[in-house]
Amino acid sequence: MSLELLKEKFGHSGVIKKSDNREQIQERLNAQFNNSRGDFKDIKIQHQEELEEKDRIIKNLETQTSELATEVLELEKDKAVLLDNLKKSKWMEEKVQSASQKIYEDKLKKMEVVDSTDLIPLLISVSREKQGNTKLNWGEWLKIPENKYLFQINESLAKRVFEDTIALIDRNVSYINRKRSYGGDVAHDPNHVLTFAGSSATDYVSTTFNPDNYDGSGLAEAGLNYGFTVSYWVKPNEIGGFLKALGRRSETNGRFEFGIKTANLTHVGVGASVKDGNTHNDGVETGHGMEVGNWYNWVVTYGGDDNAAIGGDRHVRIWINGKEIYKDGADEGTGNENGMGTANWRNDNTDTVNAASNLYFGARAAFQDLDTPYNQGWACSLSEVAIYNVEKDEDGTFANQVYNAGFGYDHRINNNLVGYWRLNEGTGTRVEDLSGYGNHGTLTTDGTALPSWTKNKSYE
Repeated sequence: MSLELLKEKFGHSGVIKKSDNREQIQERLNAQFNNSRGDFKDIKIQHQEELEEKDRIIKNLETQTSELATEVLELEKDKAVLLDNLKKSKWMEEKVQSASQKIYEDKLKKMEVVDSTDLIPLLISVSREKQGNTKLNWGEWLKIPENKYLFQINESLAKRVFEDTIALIDRNVSYINRKRSYGGDVAHDPNHVLTFAGSSATDYVSTTFNPDNYDGSGLAEAGLNYGFTVSYWVKPNEIGGFLKALGRRSETNGRFEFGIKTANLTHVGVGASVKDGNTHNDGVETGHGMEVGNWYNWVVTYGGDDNAAIGGDRHVRIWINGKEIYKDGADEGTGNENGMGTANWRNDNTDTVNAASNLYFGARAAFQDLDTPYNQGWACSLSEVAIYNVEKDEDGTFANQVYNAGFGYDHRINNNLVGYWRLNEGTGTRVEDLSGYGNHGTLTTDGTALPSWTKNKSYE
């Protein structure tokens, strides 16, 4: 340190006068040196403290760095686990797809004719059964193995089926959400039924329901030759020959008709077959057992064609008031003795759409005279007509449920309902299809009067 700085630091008191003796000078110099050393000591301590603070900061940073490194390591482990699970999930998806593909490829191999058009209806049917009434987006829809395989077969067809399925679900849900109450565009009165005068007035209900194509899609599986169940209540006002509660016959092999042949015999037509020689399975009373003025519940089922795409058993079964009737000696020795025998109904056995293609109530539509297809009208009352696109019954469980519940049974609680007319509007000239497919009916006459709305105390 220079002399000038020392002077500045120590001030005037630091000046050594000539008059000072040696002891005084030495004492003053010692004092000045000690003061200076004290200042140096303070600076050293300050520097030491700063170094210690930096060491603490460095240690904290090292600790944080170590913790971050540990977290990174854990994240890397989690990432590895997620990637592994994703690979496993993809592997499982590929396995499911492969297994599903093999199932349908094996089915194709078993077919007499390898034709994808026979496989496609099966894929659609299984897919829609799995999906139910749940709306899915395109990606979700493709997760169903049958849909993915359909996409691999024909992409444009898969997209069309996807869109059609959405539309079908929308129709179904709109009716399910009515909470089993009477609703829609037409008023309903549960105390009413629809009554027909029969051939004397040629009155009937014409619907837009085509058993060969009930949803208008043109797809093969939209035909009741895949299997069906028909349920209805009928009160005869006459018992006689060839009277139909409902039906159509587009040509010889296109029968879909339900009624009686004589005072004792039923007359149910399915495709090319007619079922009319029968007795009750209890062996007590013969024939259909119906009398004028009483209500009867009919349930008729068909097991579907036996071609490769459907694999049905072709069996026809009929229940009246919960009792199964059978053709006397039908299929003896085959195990089907308790059924009405078999029927043959293939869509390729029916002609193109014509005036007799759609379903009538109170009569059948018949192709013999396409200008006036009204045929075999029945003087009767009709109610609660329901049609399903599956065989719902083989042992009478469903038939007895409907019969025991009476007129209060609401078929909308069940899946696979494709036509449902309660016929209890009580007014107007329209009967509403409550299934969601929109095949409504119109009261019609080719003679003197329309069908009439009548009170039914059995509803009360």
